[in-house]
Amino acid sequence: MNPPPLDRVAIVGVGLLGASLGLALKARGLAAQIVGVGRRKVSLDTALEVGAIDAVAPNPAAAAAEADLLIVATPAALVVSILDEVRGANNPNLVVTDVASTKVAICGHAAAIWPAPRRFVGSHPMAGGEKFGPEHGRPDLYEDTVCLVEESSELDPVARAAVCRLWESVGARVVSVSPGEHDPILARTSHLPHVVASAVAALAAEGGAGSLFVGNGFRDLTRIADSRPEVWRDICLTNRTALLESLSGLDARLREFAAILAAGDAGRLDAFFEQGREGRRKVIE
Repeated sequence: MNPPPLDRVAIVGVGLLGASLGLALKARGLAAQIVGVGRRKVSLDTALEVGAIDAVAPNPAAAAAEADLLIVATPAALVVSILDEVRGANNPNLVVTDVASTKVAICGHAAAIWPAPRRFVGSHPMAGGEKFGPEHGRPDLYEDTVCLVEESSELDPVARAAVCRLWESVGARVVSVSPGEHDPILARTSHLPHVVASAVAALAAEGGAGSLFVGNGFRDLTRIADSRPEVWRDICLTNRTALLESLSGLDARLREFAAILAAGDAGRLDAFFEQGREGRRKVIE
């Protein structure tokens, strides 16, 4: 059973994730009014046209002043400055969350500016796609996905419960994780794969490959390279330490492979690929 509807939900950033959340809330009758905030008028107009939001607020602080729940759905590098704006709103009952793919810097900043128990709770819904913009929003985007929700003794338990209900109500399964655990894991399972996909795609293009020479393996591996560069720029910069560690690990494995290949060692090549096969099964299953 869905929870009772909220009077007013504010979404800062009405791209794919923000618009899809608005559509999901409206489709399920979970919000009486959804207010959007954004930098681009064309995106706000589109969000209004597709029904993802009902009204527009001039800035995050204005939206926060009258909202029950505010979701920051902007690129990761913008979240901290928006939290500063929202924190100044005179609304003690406001619950705030985000959708950014990195958590240490964002949650650490929130902990520094919010009094305990903190009513900002970090979130990372594992949903999305290569398409972006409110025109691609859809109400089922979060169904059957996982949403990672911050776990910390500093959080207001009522606020955290509200954030968990939000994601559960739109079809996601909530998994608790601390920011310190989140970023290194996501560096390996999400951020590093995107770097690899971008590098492989660029390398193939430099070599003169065309569509006649592309198989499903290339398409599967590089699919995520067709994403907004600025989004991934921000993700990489806000998770720089963990991503550099992951890149170091990848470099070591590639060097190992190069040495095996140079030696023409068939047995060790078998072992290398078997280790990758078993690793994938272990992570996915």
